Amino acid sequence: MLVVINKRSPDSGTIGRYYMARRHIPPGNLCTIDVAPDEVIQRALYDSDVEAPIRKFLIQKNLTESILYIVTTSGVPLRIPGTGEQLTNTGASVDSELTMLYSRIHGAITAVAGPIPNPFFQKRDSPFRHPQIPIYMVTRLAAYDMTEMKALVDHSLAARNTGKFVIDLRADSATPGNQWLRAAALLLPKDRVILDDTAKILTGIRDVIGYASWGSNDSDHRERFLKFQWLPGAIATEFVSTDGRTFSRPPDQWKIGSWNDNPSTFYYGSPQTLTGDFIHDGASGASGQVDEPYLIFCPRPDFVLPAWVAGRNLAESFYMGIPGLSWMNVVIGDPLMRLQ
Repeated sequence: MLVVINKRSPDSGTIGRYYMARRHIPPGNLCTIDVAPDEVIQRALYDSDVEAPIRKFLIQKNLTESILYIVTTSGVPLRIPGTGEQLTNTGASVDSELTMLYSRIHGAITAVAGPIPNPFFQKRDSPFRHPQIPIYMVTRLAAYDMTEMKALVDHSLAARNTGKFVIDLRADSATPGNQWLRAAALLLPKDRVILDDTAKILTGIRDVIGYASWGSNDSDHRERFLKFQWLPGAIATEFVSTDGRTFSRPPDQWKIGSWNDNPSTFYYGSPQTLTGDFIHDGASGASGQVDEPYLIFCPRPDFVLPAWVAGRNLAESFYMGIPGLSWMNVVIGDPLMRLQ
């Protein structure tokens, strides 16, 4: 485990050290970078001020092989903006870009534009280890405030294999996303699944341990909070293009909208749901996208949720369902969290 904090962000240091203390991570596994604590960072600065010092740290400390997971923290930049259309976009999340650092240390030259195939995608029966799987799994401790960030850590240690999986389909049942949601429901314990394929949005459910839906890409979904009772260890994923765009808390009056709305009503450039709202509401982990990934590169719930209930940790569960790296995805939570 490597924990990355930003020297210029007090919150970054606080949550990083809190996590290390709770997980008993050796002090020598703390890497400090020195960069402006903005969520957006240009590619050149990412290369020189984020990836380069982490690379140097891993090599100098002889940790290249033994480190499997990297935890970034609030205050470490989140997103690299890019250019190009569709799958030639040169943008990425910082975390997804860092997954490729293992391969780059070993001499790989990776493309900047578009996603790179994830070697762990769909590997239901494979252990995660080096060098067989030549990546780092990167997750982030981020939320709207320090209380919520510390709750991510505390809930992780209290996770138990109990509760319900809520699968909320969109009414147009022919879409691939709905097929993946149905497949997820079939692969989970039947007596623990709540599945809905109508226009109704599922809310107010108790004892939730896993959730998957279309989020605001379901035209009937217009409430920010589902009002679930989330159990410690609960995770959430949805097919939404920009839900991980920021972890700055919106005004209480802000509402989910549509792309047809006046852009002045958007929050951080988008009308869509926010991953941070899941954490604020009590979830212990979630996925998001900093920019348009396209549906085929969103996490696949038919791999994420069955891996989760089977006892894989948070990082392995999500990365098993993420098709591409050096792309738009972010995973929030303690990578070591698992259902006991």
